[in-house]
Amino acid sequence: QVQLVESGGGLVQPGGSLRLSCEASGSIFSINAMGWYRQAPGKERNLVARITMSNGSIKYADSAKGRFTISGDNAKNTVYLQMNDLKPEDTAVYSCFARLGTSGTPNYWGQGTQVTVSS
Repeated sequence: QVQLVESGGGLVQPGGSLRLSCEASGSIFSINAMGWYRQAPGKERNLVARITMSNGSIKYADSAKGRFTISGDNAKNTVYLQMNDLKPEDTAVYSCFARLGTSGTPNYWGQGTQVTVSS
């Protein structure tokens, strides 16, 4: 089992920044990749960013490229999502995930954190 605890959401003005954190515990040795999905009201949940723990390979959604940065701290079992130049359309619940396999759907989810971008 893997437990994921998120922090760092909140309310920010357009153009502002937030950093999300996701700390993993439990069977962390089994994790292949971690990252975030987000879901806005009435919309599908979509991948924002993902990092492969073994080799640092990173994937971003087109909407995140150039503004968001995902990084990992293996010593702290924590993954971070630095979000800059936030836009109202970034408003969503952001959910951290951990995936055990080299592909496929996530196996574990964090509790989700609300990010609201509004003036």
